[in-house]
Amino acid sequence: MKTNIALIGFMGTGKTAVGKALVEKLSKEFVEMDALIEQKAGKPIPEIFQQDGEIAFRELEINLAKEIAQRKNLVIACGGGIVLNKINIDRLRKESIIVYLTALPEVILRRVSGGQEIRPLLNVADKTSEIRELLKFRKPFYERAADIQIDTSKLTIASVAKQIIDKLKGNESLNF
Repeated sequence: MKTNIALIGFMGTGKTAVGKALVEKLSKEFVEMDALIEQKAGKPIPEIFQQDGEIAFRELEINLAKEIAQRKNLVIACGGGIVLNKINIDRLRKESIIVYLTALPEVILRRVSGGQEIRPLLNVADKTSEIRELLKFRKPFYERAADIQIDTSKLTIASVAKQIIDKLKGNESLNF
Protein backbone atom coordinates (compact mmCIF):
# COMPACT_ATOMS: atom_id res chain seq x y z
CA MET A 1 0.00 0.00 0.00
CA LYS A 2 1.40 3.36 -1.03
CA THR A 3 1.11 6.04 1.67
CA ASN A 4 2.90 9.02 0.08
CA ILE A 5 1.79 11.67 -2.39
CA ALA A 6 4.60 13.12 -4.51
CA LEU A 7 3.73 16.36 -6.28
CA ILE A 8 5.69 16.99 -9.46
CA GLY A 9 5.50 19.74 -12.05
CA PHE A 10 7.20 22.89 -13.23
CA MET A 11 7.93 25.78 -10.87
CA GLY A 12 4.84 27.87 -10.13
CA THR A 13 2.32 25.07 -10.64
CA GLY A 14 1.43 24.98 -6.93
CA LYS A 15 3.35 22.01 -5.53
CA THR A 16 4.22 23.65 -2.20
CA ALA A 17 0.87 25.39 -1.66
CA VAL A 18 -1.16 22.31 -2.64
CA GLY A 19 1.14 20.09 -0.56
CA LYS A 20 0.49 22.19 2.53
CA ALA A 21 -3.27 22.08 1.86
CA LEU A 22 -3.16 18.28 1.51
CA VAL A 23 -1.30 17.92 4.81
CA GLU A 24 -4.07 19.87 6.56
CA LYS A 25 -6.69 17.43 5.21
CA LEU A 26 -4.71 14.18 5.55
CA SER A 27 -2.70 12.86 8.48
CA LYS A 28 0.64 13.17 6.73
CA GLU A 29 3.93 15.01 7.08
CA PHE A 30 4.92 17.71 4.56
CA VAL A 31 8.33 17.54 2.91
CA GLU A 32 9.54 20.22 0.51
CA MET A 33 12.55 18.84 -1.32
CA ASP A 34 14.04 22.19 -2.40
CA ALA A 35 13.97 23.48 1.18
CA LEU A 36 15.66 20.29 2.43
CA ILE A 37 18.33 20.56 -0.28
CA GLU A 38 19.03 24.15 0.83
CA GLN A 39 19.23 23.00 4.44
CA LYS A 40 21.63 20.14 3.64
CA ALA A 41 23.80 22.30 1.35
CA GLY A 42 23.81 25.21 3.79
CA LYS A 43 22.93 27.69 1.04
CA PRO A 44 20.02 28.70 -1.18
CA ILE A 45 19.42 26.94 -4.49
CA PRO A 46 20.47 29.95 -6.62
CA GLU A 47 23.86 29.85 -4.85
CA ILE A 48 24.16 26.09 -5.42
CA PHE A 49 23.54 26.65 -9.15
CA GLN A 50 25.92 29.62 -9.30
CA GLN A 51 28.77 28.22 -7.20
CA ASP A 52 28.53 24.46 -7.78
CA GLY A 53 26.48 24.14 -10.98
CA GLU A 54 23.28 22.33 -11.91
CA ILE A 55 24.95 18.90 -11.88
CA ALA A 56 25.89 19.31 -8.19
CA PHE A 57 22.31 20.38 -7.44
CA ARG A 58 20.92 17.31 -9.27
CA GLU A 59 23.23 15.04 -7.25
CA LEU A 60 21.87 16.52 -4.01
CA GLU A 61 18.35 15.96 -5.38
CA ILE A 62 19.08 12.29 -6.23
CA ASN A 63 20.45 11.62 -2.74
CA LEU A 64 17.47 13.29 -1.09
CA ALA A 65 14.96 11.42 -3.28
CA LYS A 66 16.61 8.15 -2.23
CA GLU A 67 16.30 9.11 1.44
CA ILE A 68 12.69 10.34 1.21
CA ALA A 69 11.49 7.40 -0.91
CA GLN A 70 11.99 5.07 2.04
CA ARG A 71 9.69 7.02 4.36
CA LYS A 72 5.91 6.70 4.74
CA ASN A 73 2.88 9.00 5.17
CA LEU A 74 4.40 12.01 3.41
CA VAL A 75 3.19 14.70 1.06
CA ILE A 76 6.28 15.55 -0.97
CA ALA A 77 6.66 18.78 -2.94
CA CYS A 78 9.34 17.77 -5.43
CA GLY A 79 11.62 20.19 -7.22
CA GLY A 80 10.57 21.02 -10.78
CA GLY A 81 13.45 19.05 -12.30
CA ILE A 82 13.06 15.86 -10.26
CA VAL A 83 11.83 14.02 -13.36
CA LEU A 84 15.07 14.70 -15.26
CA ASN A 85 16.65 11.72 -13.51
CA LYS A 86 14.52 8.60 -13.96
CA ILE A 87 16.06 7.03 -10.84
CA ASN A 88 14.27 9.69 -8.75
CA ILE A 89 10.86 8.72 -10.12
CA ASP A 90 11.61 4.99 -9.85
CA ARG A 91 12.47 5.45 -6.17
CA LEU A 92 9.51 7.72 -5.38
CA ARG A 93 7.05 5.43 -7.18
CA LYS A 94 7.69 2.57 -4.72
CA GLU A 95 5.89 4.37 -1.90
CA SER A 96 4.19 7.33 -3.65
CA ILE A 97 1.34 8.15 -5.94
CA ILE A 98 2.78 10.78 -8.29
CA VAL A 99 0.59 13.78 -9.01
CA TYR A 100 1.61 16.05 -11.91
CA LEU A 101 0.48 19.66 -11.50
CA THR A 102 0.42 21.75 -14.67
CA ALA A 103 -0.27 25.40 -15.48
CA LEU A 104 -0.17 27.63 -18.54
CA PRO A 105 3.15 29.45 -19.16
CA GLU A 106 1.54 32.86 -18.55
CA VAL A 107 0.12 31.67 -15.22
CA ILE A 108 3.51 30.24 -14.22
CA LEU A 109 5.26 33.52 -15.02
CA ARG A 110 2.71 35.49 -13.00
CA ARG A 111 3.04 33.15 -10.03
CA VAL A 112 6.86 33.07 -9.95
CA SER A 113 7.30 36.79 -10.61
CA GLY A 114 5.52 37.93 -7.46
CA GLY A 115 7.96 36.81 -4.77
CA GLN A 116 11.48 37.55 -3.64
CA GLU A 117 12.80 34.14 -4.65
CA ILE A 118 15.26 34.08 -7.55
CA ARG A 119 14.62 31.26 -10.00
CA PRO A 120 17.99 30.24 -11.50
CA LEU A 121 16.43 28.76 -14.65
CA LEU A 122 14.54 32.00 -15.32
CA ASN A 123 17.55 34.29 -15.07
CA VAL A 124 17.05 35.31 -18.73
CA ALA A 125 15.60 38.28 -20.64
CA ASP A 126 12.59 36.51 -22.19
CA LYS A 127 11.14 34.55 -19.29
CA THR A 128 7.95 33.47 -21.09
CA SER A 129 9.90 31.92 -23.98
CA GLU A 130 12.22 30.18 -21.51
CA ILE A 131 9.23 28.75 -19.60
CA ARG A 132 7.72 27.49 -22.88
CA GLU A 133 11.02 25.85 -23.93
CA LEU A 134 11.57 24.19 -20.55
CA LEU A 135 7.96 22.97 -20.44
CA LYS A 136 8.22 21.56 -23.96
CA PHE A 137 11.35 19.63 -23.00
CA ARG A 138 10.09 18.41 -19.60
CA LYS A 139 6.46 17.61 -20.47
CA PRO A 140 7.12 14.02 -21.66
CA PHE A 141 9.12 13.32 -18.48
CA TYR A 142 6.32 14.67 -16.26
CA GLU A 143 3.62 12.79 -18.17
CA ARG A 144 5.54 9.49 -18.07
CA ALA A 145 6.00 9.80 -14.31
CA ALA A 146 2.43 10.83 -13.44
CA ASP A 147 -0.32 8.68 -11.98
CA ILE A 148 -2.65 11.70 -11.82
CA GLN A 149 -2.53 15.00 -13.73
CA ILE A 150 -4.27 18.26 -12.78
CA ASP A 151 -4.12 21.65 -14.50
CA THR A 152 -3.96 24.26 -11.73
CA SER A 153 -4.19 27.32 -14.02
CA LYS A 154 -7.77 28.26 -13.13
CA LEU A 155 -8.18 26.43 -9.82
CA THR A 156 -7.81 27.47 -6.21
CA ILE A 157 -5.35 25.65 -3.97
CA ALA A 158 -8.24 24.12 -2.03
CA SER A 159 -9.95 22.82 -5.18
CA VAL A 160 -6.73 21.23 -6.45
CA ALA A 161 -6.26 19.50 -3.07
CA LYS A 162 -9.88 18.29 -3.16
CA GLN A 163 -9.48 16.89 -6.69
CA ILE A 164 -6.36 14.99 -5.64
CA ILE A 165 -8.06 13.52 -2.56
CA ASP A 166 -11.14 12.55 -4.60
CA LYS A 167 -8.97 10.75 -7.19
CA LEU A 168 -6.95 8.98 -4.49
CA LYS A 169 -10.03 7.69 -2.64
CA GLY A 170 -11.04 5.62 -5.66
CA ASN A 171 -7.74 3.73 -5.81
CA GLU A 172 -7.56 0.46 -3.83
CA SER A 173 -3.76 0.21 -3.95
CA LEU A 174 -3.54 3.26 -1.71
CA ASN A 175 -3.80 3.78 2.00
CA PHE A 176 -5.84 7.03 2.15
